[in-house]
Amino acid sequence: MLNYYSYPHKKSTEWVTFVHGAGGSSSIWYKQVRDFKKHFNVLILDLRGHGNSQPKLKDTFNPKYTFDSITSDIVEVIEHLNITKSHFIGISLGTILIRNLAEKRPELVNSMIMGGAIIKLNIRSQILMKLGVIFKSVVPYMLLYKLFAFIIMPRKNHKKSRSLFVNEAKKLYQKEFIRWFKLTSEINPLLRFFRTKDIKIPTLYVMGAEDHLFLPSIKNIVKLHKKASLFVIEKCGHVVNVEQPEAFNNQTIGFIQSLRIS
Repeated sequence: MLNYYSYPHKKSTEWVTFVHGAGGSSSIWYKQVRDFKKHFNVLILDLRGHGNSQPKLKDTFNPKYTFDSITSDIVEVIEHLNITKSHFIGISLGTILIRNLAEKRPELVNSMIMGGAIIKLNIRSQILMKLGVIFKSVVPYMLLYKLFAFIIMPRKNHKKSRSLFVNEAKKLYQKEFIRWFKLTSEINPLLRFFRTKDIKIPTLYVMGAEDHLFLPSIKNIVKLHKKASLFVIEKCGHVVNVEQPEAFNNQTIGFIQSLRIS
């Protein structure tokens, strides 16, 4: 089972589950836990091969992962803790896993909050992925990861986010990085399906105004999906919860609380 940390609330019955992105860990939510546990039961976890979640024994002979298998890891923790329903908050690739979980097990999902969400790969990001596929086995993975981090988060004010993710990624092994990178073969058809299907679960996209790779497609999807809304944080890049934690926390906690009224 995945490594996880839970913070029960004395009165609240609502759960909020945080899902990090590729190369991160549960530690990226350190600026959220303190505020959220004042209002909700909180669950943070380390995805397979990240943080303190070791790859499963069978993965020793498994050359790749799938979005469904990683999503099942999250569901296993939810069911282990007897959580019947949760709000889910994700960042970057974690938003894809949450959307996939909502597709497979919608009864578990109260709402989705998607930070630095990925719903479509533009030409630049597709080229980036193809270059990664070509060089993933011959170039040290940290070199590739640093390059990707710089392209996604290029500005001076993104440095803290870049450093955090690079430092977390150092804990991965080359084989583990390759397994996760091979997920890119699934990503385009999956995202295309997500764009065309309005799942009708309350969804808040929280994006940085400087998230040049992914913000334009999110603006389009919000126009198409009835229960989706968008909050853009100025002077902020891809990893919104790290760069602008106060704005992120205020907006997302307010969103969850507003659902009680609606």
